[in-house]
Amino acid sequence: MQKRGNGKNLLMFCSFVLTVFLLFGCTEKESNAASSGPKDIKNIKVGVSVGHTQEERWQREIDMFRAYAKEHGFELLVQSAENNAQKQVSQCENLINQGIDVLILQSLDASAVAPIITSAHDAGIKVISYDRFALNCDLDYYVTFDSFKVGVTQANFVINKVDKGNFIWLKGAAEDNNAHLVAAGQKSVLQPYIDRGDINIVLEQWCRGWDPNEALKNVENGLTLTNNDIQAVIASNDGTAGGAIQALAAQGLNVPISGQDADLAACQRIVEGTQTGTVYKPLAKLNRAAMELAVAIATGKDPQSSIDSSLGVWTTLDNNYKQVDSFSVDVIAIDKDNLYDILIARDKFHTLEEVYKNLPKSEWPEK
Repeated sequence: MQKRGNGKNLLMFCSFVLTVFLLFGCTEKESNAASSGPKDIKNIKVGVSVGHTQEERWQREIDMFRAYAKEHGFELLVQSAENNAQKQVSQCENLINQGIDVLILQSLDASAVAPIITSAHDAGIKVISYDRFALNCDLDYYVTFDSFKVGVTQANFVINKVDKGNFIWLKGAAEDNNAHLVAAGQKSVLQPYIDRGDINIVLEQWCRGWDPNEALKNVENGLTLTNNDIQAVIASNDGTAGGAIQALAAQGLNVPISGQDADLAACQRIVEGTQTGTVYKPLAKLNRAAMELAVAIATGKDPQSSIDSSLGVWTTLDNNYKQVDSFSVDVIAIDKDNLYDILIARDKFHTLEEVYKNLPKSEWPEK
């Protein structure tokens, strides 16, 4: 009888412990749910992961991110993977473990970031894909430029100068979805000329990692194939344009060539006459749109009404998994005629002294 009593008591005790545990668990969940509600901007933490800082534009954008966070009084954590996709995954895990509220992700490999998105969602963190579309994953938001229009603009720069002859076509990084969109825009302009036989693409190559050295080697190969008989180069950004121009200059050639990003070196080449044009992507607008979106998410506000409508437009884009709410910022064609007015006088993206330093002052525009 005593044993039965002990067994009954033990059973009652275990039941009591289980009840307390369940009640505590429910209370803790309710507490966590309450703590995950709207936050004051001063208490939020935003994580930023970029693929690398080798290009001028990414250094600029990190500075912009930091300036916005400082001005609005919230914490910003920034990581750069320096062209190592696996390192980017581990860095994002680190940001997630530091308790960020939102992750802004500029992916190195658009098709390999699903684990990052999954880890963020497991921690209750939303992800904003920045400039480069994260593919095949449950992405929350995308903030971008119109990359197809970038490609159209680049091709038109060249076609408006020369629409017949041998062309070299330098595409961007094959692992970057934006490079494919740019190439599609370029093709939409070039294809009718190719079909008519007016343009002959003697070499068509991707430039891994948007590497100027890849562009230089590709153009050298194209020049060898044609015995220097090249009439134009379609390049996909200013870095690859620079590599191409180096190869052309070594052979005493100066042909129409495009770019994008409005890098300082490219702007110098434009006013000097060795690069035809660049596509200016107003980084300040894109950067601000991403920050406003991140703050809205972290503070519990409506994301789509929280971004200044003067910065761009909302749309949806398919990332091969879902239709993603996307905010698109327009781009601007820049050549020798409008470079000063837009980049220097209006947006103060560069200074007069920086851009025109290699020209005699008699050729500088008046302030």
